[in-house]
Amino acid sequence: MMFKPSPALEIQPGVFKTKIDGLYFLAYNFAADERGFFAEVGHTHKIETVTGQPFKIAQINHSRSLLNVVRGMHAEGWNKLVTVINGFAFSALADVRPDSPTFGVVETFELGPDNGGLKGSLYISQGIANSVCVLKPPVDYLYCVDKLYQERDKSGDQAISLFDPDLSIAWPIEKAKMIISERDKNAVFLRQKFPDKFK
Repeated sequence: MMFKPSPALEIQPGVFKTKIDGLYFLAYNFAADERGFFAEVGHTHKIETVTGQPFKIAQINHSRSLLNVVRGMHAEGWNKLVTVINGFAFSALADVRPDSPTFGVVETFELGPDNGGLKGSLYISQGIANSVCVLKPPVDYLYCVDKLYQERDKSGDQAISLFDPDLSIAWPIEKAKMIISERDKNAVFLRQKFPDKFK
């Protein structure tokens, strides 16, 4: 079921919890007129309030993806705030932290300013795997992280298969049409990575 923000999930103004521990949706203030629009895409103090941890942005990354590109599922050794600032994308996230109470849980989103996508950002705690699947290109994906790339905890970097049967993600485009990197094509299943979790 696609994530939809609701009053029952709102834990402070504009911040919504999800099924995954440490994953939050932050709705942004959006104002449009004949000139275009303006949006406040994130407030770090809100993140720090809900997580109880500092979130100091050390690096800001921007990726662009074209039609049918799918990136993921990737978990890295940093916390990040991600925003689809152009286009329309399906995003699936999975908890791949073996010690997490929500290990194996998946949450899906439709994000972006186009096609009725959610206007907001995702705060993704370290160890949660995320993906982006382009439905209306180009998708510009902005992500703010709390460590420099070369200083992140590399032991936290993981690639989990987009087609993991235990995650059972219902991708909105056919596998044959997906444009996927070699790394992602060869990614492992959760059962291969964490066999003890499936005994």
